[in-house]
Amino acid sequence: MIFRFFSLTLIISWVLFIAAAKLPTGGNFAFLLAIFTPALVAIWLTGTVGGTAGLQALFARIFEWRVGVQWYLFAITYMLAIRFAAAVVQRVATGSWPHFSHESLYFLAAAIVLSMPVQAGEEIGWRGYALPHLGARFGYGAGSVILGALWALWHFPVFFILPGNGNYGQSFPLFLVGTTALSVAMGWLFVHTKGSILLAMLMHSAVNQTHEIVESGMATVGPFALDTTLIAWLTLLFLWIGAAYFLIRMRTPRASWERP
Repeated sequence: MIFRFFSLTLIISWVLFIAAAKLPTGGNFAFLLAIFTPALVAIWLTGTVGGTAGLQALFARIFEWRVGVQWYLFAITYMLAIRFAAAVVQRVATGSWPHFSHESLYFLAAAIVLSMPVQAGEEIGWRGYALPHLGARFGYGAGSVILGALWALWHFPVFFILPGNGNYGQSFPLFLVGTTALSVAMGWLFVHTKGSILLAMLMHSAVNQTHEIVESGMATVGPFALDTTLIAWLTLLFLWIGAAYFLIRMRTPRASWERP
């Protein structure tokens, strides 16, 4: 079933991404539908195999909020901590800070909350459906790495065909490296929050909405280029330091909340 999930999700989403780029009208709707394809495929497969009980269990995890406050803080601040750590190292190494944005904290907080429903389009599929299946087969550490690579691959067309999208023209290999490391951190969050899709949505939203607080300075260098800025390299380094720690800690095959 997990192979069917990824196959259907990639094929349908890629077709919709292409339609979004080519259609003179309706492109925005096609793009939005592509964003929600992981969730729609996950819901369909869950209902097909698990019926009503399976769907109820999946939907319950969308609203699973009863987790420790430390996990809310982790979801909101993890990527910010990575970026600020990279900024400090750049300052020490070169004597200059990277550029910082000047958005107010109120604006960023509102943006994170308001964009969470959009992240449901991905997270019901990625962390709601795919990660439990991959975790059961490979363990949650390896499963998070596999998911991260496929999550990055899902974005692949937008690096070529959607001008105006944040990924257009940037380096896909570097995106793949960063997304895989981020997936491991989100896997760590997943196994400590009863498989909460809500917390995954929150973290995904926080990553997206705060990505330029410390500006990466990444230029449109080409989808297969490896050229980037020092701050971007440092960010990748710290992401993988965190990922290495989480992978060591996630060597058990099952999440604690799944054990009898």
